[in-house]
Amino acid sequence: MIELIDVYKSFKNQQVLDGLNLKIKDGEIAVIIGQSGGGKSVLLKHLIGLIRPDKGEVRVDDLNIASLNDRKLNEVRKNFGMLFQEAALFDSMTVGENVAFPLQEHTRLTERQIAEIVEQKLHQVGLKDVLHKMPAELSGGMRKRVGLARAIALDPRIILFDEPTTGLDPITTDAIDRLIVDTQKQTGATCVIISHDIASTFKVAHTVAMLYKGKIIEMGDPETVKESSNPAVQQFIQGKAEGPIMDHFVLDV
Repeated sequence: MIELIDVYKSFKNQQVLDGLNLKIKDGEIAVIIGQSGGGKSVLLKHLIGLIRPDKGEVRVDDLNIASLNDRKLNEVRKNFGMLFQEAALFDSMTVGENVAFPLQEHTRLTERQIAEIVEQKLHQVGLKDVLHKMPAELSGGMRKRVGLARAIALDPRIILFDEPTTGLDPITTDAIDRLIVDTQKQTGATCVIISHDIASTFKVAHTVAMLYKGKIIEMGDPETVKESSNPAVQQFIQGKAEGPIMDHFVLDV
């Protein structure tokens, strides 16, 4: 369903993606791991066409979206839902209005039909009695759930998650992990997650890919990645300061 072929992207003099290749199967949960500032978010934005590569192809259903004009790209984007790192809810809208927003923007459903879908999606992510609450009244975990309800409002075939457990306590993190797995099972969607949370990664992923120096240096099921002989992969998943990754950082102590 999704394939990046020899993708290059730089900003000024910084090479962020350097001939990156990645293939994500239909109906799987793929987690892309890597250090902070290593290009994970840039990669994710390529998948939905928010950033276009300097060179290479980004293929969705065998269609190179990097070559599409804005009108055609917007049609492809209807297949995507996205949960942003901080949920990115509209502060001035209620929970119900937030979830209804994509339905109002992209469909011709009646208000009654939209209200029914909003209630269904909130129930799907385990929320009730929050329809008329404002985002500021919710906990971080609840905001993530509302963000996911909005992301799946149009029944997308592909759901992108930008650091879904960042800033959450361990119990809420586990709840979000379970929610991602349950959502994928219920919808059959392809889920792409970027994360540096190793525990969550190995809990939810069907496939794990590690991004390092602009390339995918390891990819496979969780057990394969755990047993990788690549020292950078082992350093990252074990969380050790010593190793090839730290050679490229200057510690401010």
